[in-house]
Amino acid sequence: MSEHTIYPNVHIGPEAQIGDYVVIGLPPQGKKPGELPTVIGANAVIRSHTVIYAGNTIGDNFQTGHAVMIRESNQIGDNVSIGTHSVVEHHVKLGNGVRIHSQAFVPEFSTVEDGAWIGPNVVLTNARYPRSPHVKEELIGPTIKSGAKIGANSTLLPGVTIGCNALVGAGSVVVRDVPSGAVVAGNPAQVINRIKDLEAYQVSHDRSRQ
Repeated sequence: MSEHTIYPNVHIGPEAQIGDYVVIGLPPQGKKPGELPTVIGANAVIRSHTVIYAGNTIGDNFQTGHAVMIRESNQIGDNVSIGTHSVVEHHVKLGNGVRIHSQAFVPEFSTVEDGAWIGPNVVLTNARYPRSPHVKEELIGPTIKSGAKIGANSTLLPGVTIGCNALVGAGSVVVRDVPSGAVVAGNPAQVINRIKDLEAYQVSHDRSRQ
């Protein structure tokens, strides 16, 4: 028998699978149990030790790995997967079909659009000047546009935009906006190619038309 904790005002769609020691609807500081509604769509698979705070709206076919932490007041689309030990802070927007791999960190006020892919150990940041007097009022997370891919162990600085279908190479440090369709790598990340010129993506595109 599964042992988990579900707070008041949590609405979970049919066919959900909820693992042991999962917590759903945990109120954030200053809120009472049930004060913020939490909605999760159909066919969710929420694996053991995941914690989902109150105030989230999550679409259908949502999946987590083990020990995922999702803070309050996020908007999460359909067919989203968040890997083991990843953290999504509050007031984040995740579009449809987003894939976040294990041990990634997505801070508050970040936006990840439809179909974007975030590799393992990727870190997004949102504080330009940590511990400065007005840091809380100036937080701004990155925006990852639709179809963009962020390679493992990359770091994105506050406020950068990764353009549609762009590719950030593994281990990159992104300090400025990345154009749509660009391939960047390095520290600081520089444009080294274009998606349209990479054979791997061209082959995938051709096969999809057969």
